[in-house]
Amino acid sequence: MDIATAVAAERQELAALLDDLSPAQWESPTLCAGWRVRDVAAHMSLGFRYSLPRTLAELVKARGSLHRMTDRCARKDAAAYSTGQLAAFLRDNADHPWQPPFAGIEGALGHDVVHGLDISVALGLDRGVPRDRVRVLLKKVTPKSTRFFGADVGGVKLCADDLDWTYGTGTPLTGAAQDLLLVLYGRKLPPGRLRGEPQSRFVREGA
Repeated sequence: MDIATAVAAERQELAALLDDLSPAQWESPTLCAGWRVRDVAAHMSLGFRYSLPRTLAELVKARGSLHRMTDRCARKDAAAYSTGQLAAFLRDNADHPWQPPFAGIEGALGHDVVHGLDISVALGLDRGVPRDRVRVLLKKVTPKSTRFFGADVGGVKLCADDLDWTYGTGTPLTGAAQDLLLVLYGRKLPPGRLRGEPQSRFVREGA
């Protein structure tokens, strides 16, 4: 698969999804704790809109914390731009070469796919990410990456029911490959998307 082409397609598809959201949906929470749909959408385009000097300046303002920087910028930009502009940033930059630091083109694909799912899954939208894109990302999963994203998958064997793929050892946890990808990126899912005894560890509180 041409991953750059997949990244461009993912951004275009997500822009189309955002175009169809109602005002209430734009204000709805996502799987990213504390972020609404508009905050996630603003964050997704930060790499296109911020130069390296501006990014470094924002990092200094956040006292060196990448988490504080991205949270502050997402909220600020979500308030500064209209929903139409936030969707257009993705569409107009579908071919932008931005990549997360040290993560390569696969990291760019993972950034877009996972944040897109943060929105669509939280809203209950029936969007299936093409399996070839999910397969690329699942192949990149390592113990180091799960630790980076805060995924607690110790003692669990993740088993996709729509791909020939498993990860880990222990008690089986079964679900769609894209839902298991969210688990590996440290997300808590709405109830009913996973099966197996460990599922309660990966369900959002209060959901």
